[in-house]
Amino acid sequence: MQIKSLKFLLIAFMLSLSACSLLQSEPPDETRNWSAQKLYAEARDELNAGGYEKSIKYFEKLESRYPFGTYAQQAQMDIAYAHYRAGDQALALAAVERFIKLHPNHPNVDYMYYLRGLINFNDKLSLFDFVSRQDLTERDPKAAREAFDSFKLLIDRFPNSIYAQDARDRLAYLVNAMAQYDVHVANYYYRRGAYLAAANRAQQVVREFKDSPATEEALYIMVRSYDALGMPELRDDANRVFKQNFPNSELPVTGGVKKDKSPWWKIW
Repeated sequence: MQIKSLKFLLIAFMLSLSACSLLQSEPPDETRNWSAQKLYAEARDELNAGGYEKSIKYFEKLESRYPFGTYAQQAQMDIAYAHYRAGDQALALAAVERFIKLHPNHPNVDYMYYLRGLINFNDKLSLFDFVSRQDLTERDPKAAREAFDSFKLLIDRFPNSIYAQDARDRLAYLVNAMAQYDVHVANYYYRRGAYLAAANRAQQVVREFKDSPATEEALYIMVRSYDALGMPELRDDANRVFKQNFPNSELPVTGGVKKDKSPWWKIW
């Protein structure tokens, strides 16, 4: 009898909880009667004030309620920008790709290519990188290459875009960054006695990034690597090209170490 009473009480308790949950209603949606214009204005205000999460929610409501208006397309672009400003690279890139796929002929699609480049260009950039003066050319260049592709595509497709000149400036930096990354790798190989790998990686810099400042170090790595490998002909050829292009280089004096390397971020 006691067991049946306990079961009855337990069932009654569960039913009371269910009833309470049913009685509890969702908080009213303040945006329910907002027009597309008001939703967009409020979303932009939140975005400008740094309220990225709330602005994204407003933009998403706008897109779902008014999917065929001009505000919806603008909201899609702003969602991508808000994710970018919030530091959520994956969601920002997904939003950019979605917009480009849905609106390849949109009059402002050039901005989305530019934004995609910016997202990758600033990949994992933080305050600590500035404080530690980290040389960002030592990082994995995957994001740099993706940024390069986005900026190049923007310049090729929209040479007269208002974003084209900034993209060209960043493209020049990215070329130098990728070249310098390969120089870091070549130096890594050289320090560990992998002279053939060092020479090959340095040669890749000279071949692919011949106009980059990094070619100076690359050529000198080739000279030292071929010397260490006992290949005098290749060493002399590399040394001839090195002296011809960099007659005043300090590398032979410093043992291959460049002085006065300014942080990359001083460019902007």
